[in-house]
This record gives sequence, structure tokens and C-alpha cells, in this order.
Amino acid sequence: MKPGYKQTEAGVIPEDWGIDVIKNAYEIRNDLRLPLSENVRKKMQGPYPYYGPTKVQDYINEYRVEGEYCLIGEDGDHFLKWKDMPMTLLVRGKFNVNNHAHLVCGIRNETIWFHYYFKNRDITRHLTRQGAGRYKLTKGTLENIPLAIPPTKTEQTAIANALSDADALIQSLTRLIAKKRQIKQGAMQTLLNPYENGRLKAGWAVKKLSEIADPNIRWSFIGGPFGSNLKSLDYTKEGIRIIQLQNIGDGYFINDYSIYTSVMKADELISNNIYPGDIILSKMGDPVARACIIPNFHDRYLMCSDGIRLVADKNQCNNHFLFYYINSPNFRILAENASTGTTRKRIGLTELRNLEIKLPEITEQLQIAEILKAMDAEIAALETKLAKYRHIKQGMMQNLLTGKIRLI
Repeated sequence: MKPGYKQTEAGVIPEDWGIDVIKNAYEIRNDLRLPLSENVRKKMQGPYPYYGPTKVQDYINEYRVEGEYCLIGEDGDHFLKWKDMPMTLLVRGKFNVNNHAHLVCGIRNETIWFHYYFKNRDITRHLTRQGAGRYKLTKGTLENIPLAIPPTKTEQTAIANALSDADALIQSLTRLIAKKRQIKQGAMQTLLNPYENGRLKAGWAVKKLSEIADPNIRWSFIGGPFGSNLKSLDYTKEGIRIIQLQNIGDGYFINDYSIYTSVMKADELISNNIYPGDIILSKMGDPVARACIIPNFHDRYLMCSDGIRLVADKNQCNNHFLFYYINSPNFRILAENASTGTTRKRIGLTELRNLEIKLPEITEQLQIAEILKAMDAEIAALETKLAKYRHIKQGMMQNLLTGKIRLI
């Protein structure tokens, strides 16, 4: 421990920082809560926000709370997502709060300090369980949770303002990414629209999806192995990666999940191997028939039973154009209509083979694909920047909320 710091139940903090429980440092004003059912709220619509623990639930024509308060949930599953989801909500102005959130107000200390101190903090050890995935934070428990507190409101505010500026930057970039995605969605609708004045555009052709599979590649359009061919005993720590249903994102590959099988098992199921650049579709929703392009993280992969491999004939179809077309709203509707199931849709390989796709000439396909790829590249660059900003902010929180870095 470096000089000038001390060990406390809230961790290592500067010697001039205090440590206290919430009931001594803040007021909990649950007497201001206003529980209203949805049916009652429908009859009193108005301009004042009605908050739950994590967001606005509605707007009504009266308010019970005015000023600056921090909300922290009383129950729910959001406590399990503390790393990625804010545990607290800072609210200012005239508003209402339902009975699923505690209202915390600062008098001797800044309310915004409480907000940032507990915003992404794991407090599950203080909670009681309400089932497999739900926890409850009672007022009595909340009152006795310890927190570290800088000695002056000035320092509390300086730290909170620095984190608030970082949040504003992240929110601004998040909105920009959302806007870019909307622009791309509009471009897809325009560029992939095969009709003009109610007729198929010149140079466009209608084909079944099976007709554009590469005839020179064996197993160019095939589903994954049945579950009976791959058991838990076949999973290994390394080898050939198995692409699971969770890896097939809606237009992108999700790299969070990885399991492997042996090279021997992958060779045994060679018809179900899939390679970088191939398209993989999901038999299962949500949504059904969503697709992504296989990345080049490995030389080859093995599909799960709910995956479908599609290798396009390069003489007929550009791979990226096909990828964008499959993920377009028009094709998505066709796939959903051809699927079965109510709560969760499922489409078979036969039904997918018979779905129609409309293609322009290969030159136009390339042009369309390049435009959409450029948009994707711009969005990916912004997402990389966003991830960097979030990482920087996480470091700021670790340093500022523990006093490792002092702003005054």
C-alpha cells in the first residue's frame, strides 16, 4: 500500500477519504414512491416521467418528486448484469418513481457521487435471492451497505463531472452508430430492391437459393450434423472449433462462445465442415435464417446441427451481395413465412433451398456489395472507437472512485 492510503471494508482509499454506510451518508426517500398499475396510468397520461428502477416506464399528468435523486432497484435480474448495465439511474426535475426502486438523495454528500459509485458495482453479496435469477435489495439492507466518500463535495463533484463527460462522449458515439445503422438499412432497402414501377428491373433474375449454390463444391448447401452425431464427450479444449447457434449473429459473427472437437471427429463429419468466407444461416430464430460470413480465425470449423452452410457459385453470385440479400427485410419475411413454430421459428433445409432470391448482373452485385461493405467498415471503425472509450472510462472509474487519481 502506497503512503497516504488506508485499507477499509470498501477497499484501499486515500487517508482523508471517509467510509460510511448509506443511511448515515444519504437519505432514502421511499415515501415519495408512487405505485400505479399500467391501466391506471393509461387514464392519466401527461408530461411527467414515471420511472422504474432502470428506465422510464410511462408519462403521466402529475408528479410527486422534484429535484435530484438517484434510483437503485429494489428487485429484478439487472443486478446480475452490473458489469454492462447501470445499477443506478440519476434523475433530475419533476418525475415519479414506482415501488420497484429506492430513491436516494444527498444532503451532506452529492447525489451524483452515489450514482457513479454504485453504477457498475457488484453488490450481489448484499442481496437476498428471489428465485434462480432474481435478487432483492431491501431498504434495510441498502441502508447498511458501506461506501467510500471523498472529504468534500467539491472533490465528489469533480470526479462525477469527469465521469459524466466520458458518459456523454460514449452516448454521443452510440447515437452516431445507431444513425449510421439506420442509413445503412435504408441503403439496403434501396439497393436490394429488385422492382421498379412494379416490375422486375432490367438485368435482374429470379432464382431459387439452391440454384446459386456452387456446383463445383461438394456439400455447398448443407445443414449441420444431427445432435446424435456429436455428443458432449466429443468436446475438447482445443482442435476444430464448433460454430454454435449463439455464434450466428444477425449479420455478424458473435465470437463470445467457443467450444471445440477433435480433428478426428471433424474429419468423420467432413461434410459438415465449414470454412472462412462461407455463409452460415441459422435454422432457428430469432430471427430465423439470419446469416453471417465465417471469419478467418481458424482454417476450418464444424457446424452445429442448427447451422446451414451456403457456398455461392461465383459465376452467378457475389458472396457479399448474397450475404446482404439474405439479411434484408424482404428475404427475412420469405424465410419467416416458410418456417414453422409459434414461440420460436424454425426453418428446414428443404424450405430454405426453395426460397427465391432476386439477382442483378454480377457487375451490379459487386457495386452494391462494395457500397454496403464500406458502410459496414465505417460502422465497425466507430464500434472499435466506442469499445476503446468504454475501456478508458472503466479505467477512469477504477482510479477515480478509489482515489488512486485525485482531481483536486
